Amino acid sequence: MQNPLLTQDILPAFSSILPEHIEPALKKIIHENREQILAILSQQDFTWDNLMQPLEDMNDRLSKVWSPVAHLHAVMQSEALREVYGICQIILTEYHTELMQNEKLFQAIQSIANSNTFQQLPAPQRKVIENELRDFKLAGVHLPPADKVRFADMQKQLNQLMTQFSDNVLDATQGWFLHITDADALFGLPEQTIKIAQQNAHDRNKTGWVFTLDYPCYSSVMKYLVSRELRWLMYEAYVTRASDQGPEAGHWDNTMIMENILQIRHAMAELLGFKNFAEYSLATKMAKKPEDVLNFLTHLVQKAKPAAEIEIQELTALAKKDGIERLEAWDIPYYTEKLRQQHYALSQEELRPFFPAAKVISGMFAVIQQLFGITLVERLDVNTWHPQVQFFEIYDEKNELRGYFYTDLYARPHKRDGAWMDDCAVRRMRADGSIQQPIAFLTCNFERPLDNHPALLRHDDVITLFHEFGHCLHHLLTQVDCASVAGINGVPWDAVEFPSQFLEHWCWEKEALHLISGHVDTGEPLPDLLFNKMLAAKNFQPGMHMLRQLEFALFDFRLHLEYNPENGEQVQTVLDNVRKEVCVIPVSTFNRFQHSFSHIFSGGYAAGYYSYEWADVLASDAFSKFEEHGIFDKKTGRDFLHHVLEQGGVKHPMDLFVAFRGREPKIEALLKHKGLHSL
Repeated sequence: MQNPLLTQDILPAFSSILPEHIEPALKKIIHENREQILAILSQQDFTWDNLMQPLEDMNDRLSKVWSPVAHLHAVMQSEALREVYGICQIILTEYHTELMQNEKLFQAIQSIANSNTFQQLPAPQRKVIENELRDFKLAGVHLPPADKVRFADMQKQLNQLMTQFSDNVLDATQGWFLHITDADALFGLPEQTIKIAQQNAHDRNKTGWVFTLDYPCYSSVMKYLVSRELRWLMYEAYVTRASDQGPEAGHWDNTMIMENILQIRHAMAELLGFKNFAEYSLATKMAKKPEDVLNFLTHLVQKAKPAAEIEIQELTALAKKDGIERLEAWDIPYYTEKLRQQHYALSQEELRPFFPAAKVISGMFAVIQQLFGITLVERLDVNTWHPQVQFFEIYDEKNELRGYFYTDLYARPHKRDGAWMDDCAVRRMRADGSIQQPIAFLTCNFERPLDNHPALLRHDDVITLFHEFGHCLHHLLTQVDCASVAGINGVPWDAVEFPSQFLEHWCWEKEALHLISGHVDTGEPLPDLLFNKMLAAKNFQPGMHMLRQLEFALFDFRLHLEYNPENGEQVQTVLDNVRKEVCVIPVSTFNRFQHSFSHIFSGGYAAGYYSYEWADVLASDAFSKFEEHGIFDKKTGRDFLHHVLEQGGVKHPMDLFVAFRGREPKIEALLKHKGLHSL
């Protein structure tokens, strides 16, 4: 039987990929790549065609093996898959480090940059070469041999630790649940949440209801369940996942994993001549100095904190009416929702019937069609990893294929929590001149449909879907033909969230909501009464919401900026210091949110979580142009397509923004859209 990872055509044959296929396929591709690199480097003179193009071809072959494997590890994990994934991570890390520390390869690429013909190359090819030379240096190509070995060992350890961190969070999330047999204890919960809890119990051969730590379930319990005691149980279990605290204290504990990750990152940065990992991280970002990031975040704290202090006082007063003298963290979502309903007579649950998932998706496609002239067509004949997965083709105004993407929208066991976009394939020009079209994965964790009833999304879910689809469009609509700078590749990390946060704005516009909403029973779009309430409540508690994100961003950045290997364990200390400056919400002593902060400990946001607010300045100001000309203004939409979405990582994001907006961004648009402009 042929290995499906080595024989796949355009799309992976997901249902045929087994754990035993993965290691042999990976080793075969890496072996062939190594042999080809040796042959290439035996040449005397180097050009794009005889060096860079073959390197892109090799990277693409490897990606086509690994991308579907990494995706399956995130959405359909098993013990066998986890084991082989860990083994292959080591193999892959060793190969990449070996490649990026190859001085002969570096010199070959440098020779192209130094040649008289370099400036005659197309801009994407020049940018690929410039980025490669930078990344070789950031991987230690110029280090002495002993330090190269040390750096490679640290890189391998780091990747293993990051994978272990992620696995621990998944195990901790799925290793605890709350079993309830008394129906009276469910008072306040939405019907959909109760039905899913009943199905969860049935799946575990239990009577009654089972509530899990999957975010849709957890969030619903915290917002609506009247029982304060049960909210506390859920809260404690959730914020102590993978830690030394809580009901599963010591199980899947990430405490030392975090410390080791920080120690290794700091040591790697120092080895390359940086003072700390924050400086190392900024070498590939828009922000160039730590002071730029800290000043930006501190300015936003000053804008948000006065509003947040008023907001928490209002919540405290409301809780006191229920006899609660001390407002605790597990009370905040419940009283926030209660206060929202008092102010606006509106609940997220009241909106859900107007957002059946199928209608939201078709409406989102209609929004994109009006903005960018894009058409999306579902295909039903594609091999996927789960029956709920859908697959779409994307076409432009000339009816030319631009790419493909999968959607996997619902929470289930053995699937990583959260929402994200990842690439399956990248647009590039092959050696024969043909174009490889990009492929994306769009993954969410919404409440799943039950008993043949359609899934109903909260408006917050709709925003999440638009956000991740913004990433997809950035990846899929690129017109750059070099993989290394096509789509989101080569884009500075603090600009990557620009298109995703930009697209969120249409979730609040009446014209767009008429496309993405339709009552599950009648098809009626969201009525004006509910729309007006929703719009009035849009920036409810803007201070607290922004401070929460700023707490995460400051904790992340200061942790990587201030880390000192001589000071022992520092994660909790830095977090406590940030909270003293930022927080207005009471924090429980047992809270260990950092132990499941996957963005920075197992994702790509280390010393970069600030990117969400940084890019939101670009996104908000870009959207303000639509507010000036019309949210479906054709020219403005096509300008954003051509100046931003199609450009990949070839040009600096600020240049792209200025080309679209006609000037540099202003923070006022962000503050306005967040409801903080008057402070």
